[in-house]
Amino acid sequence: MLYSTSSAPAVGTISKQEKIENSLRFKNGKFTGGSDALTMTFKDYFSSTWRFLFEKNDRTPNMDLPVRPVDLSHFKDKGSHQLNSTWLGHSSLMINISGYRILTDPVFEKKVSLVGPTRFNGELPLDTKKLPDIDLVIISHDHYDHLNKYSIKLLKNITKKFVTPLGVGKHLSSWGIPDDKIIELTWWDTYDFDEHLKITATPAQHFSGRGLGDRNKTLWASWVISSPDHNIFFSGDSGYFDGFKTIGDAFGPFDITFIECGAYNELWHKVHMFPEETVKAHLDLKGKLLHPIHWGTFNLALHPWYEPMERLAAAARSNQIPIATPMVGETITLNAKTLNSLWWRHGLVF
Repeated sequence: MLYSTSSAPAVGTISKQEKIENSLRFKNGKFTGGSDALTMTFKDYFSSTWRFLFEKNDRTPNMDLPVRPVDLSHFKDKGSHQLNSTWLGHSSLMINISGYRILTDPVFEKKVSLVGPTRFNGELPLDTKKLPDIDLVIISHDHYDHLNKYSIKLLKNITKKFVTPLGVGKHLSSWGIPDDKIIELTWWDTYDFDEHLKITATPAQHFSGRGLGDRNKTLWASWVISSPDHNIFFSGDSGYFDGFKTIGDAFGPFDITFIECGAYNELWHKVHMFPEETVKAHLDLKGKLLHPIHWGTFNLALHPWYEPMERLAAAARSNQIPIATPMVGETITLNAKTLNSLWWRHGLVF
């Protein structure tokens, strides 16, 4: 059932903790997506860790990847009929929809954690001090490569609202974000930013946690972002599941779908889809333009760094689906010439 969550709490509104405990997704102290998505055994963990540490197969580029300095003029434009996005790597996007400025899963640091991987592209090609006021920051889940403390704190004073799945707001609160700026939603909740912009939390097949003892203590989600002129979908992280068709039937068609296509492996197939499934999800969602995300930025899996785009581009061609493949820092604009060059092939021998 769809319902709107007011931007201002009404008298008698339940607390965030009560909302968590009342959620149909929350059972026995943890969130569930309807199935146990991550089912790796100790042997699986040992095997994949060994391969990650010692197997060589082009998981990281042997060259500097091309980037483009971010042109903020697109993001700053307040024109009401436009739709543009700038890819900052991985799942970080700057989206201008109908003049509203939105960031998804902003990760501005070169490393996602103390011992985590380093950005393939080096430093972010953006002077964050020049960012304009942000209407919304949307977080898909609390994994370190999607929820970055440094970036959230940097955005604290220039962002009107932070929209997260249930439970994720506690991280933001601990980092100094005022509670009245944090909107927490469960699946199928809709938040009306104002009379023109709506954000709906939709299902995803994934998991959450930032340490050894907090697995699935917070929810994860995909997102529908709608204005009177445009409709877009942001997947966050997810394995392929029939929820994409449900979302497409309820909210499609979408002008652009931003869908993950990297960091996959048969061992964790339920939580990260293969590139061919990214294309299938796009079709289920009734998408028009497909913009792959969650690839080409961090060494998080066992496949070659460029493989996601080779497989996705082939699957998209087979299904006659237009794709946008900008370099980090480049902006695409709906109905303009799409950036879909094979830039990742530079210097590679196939």
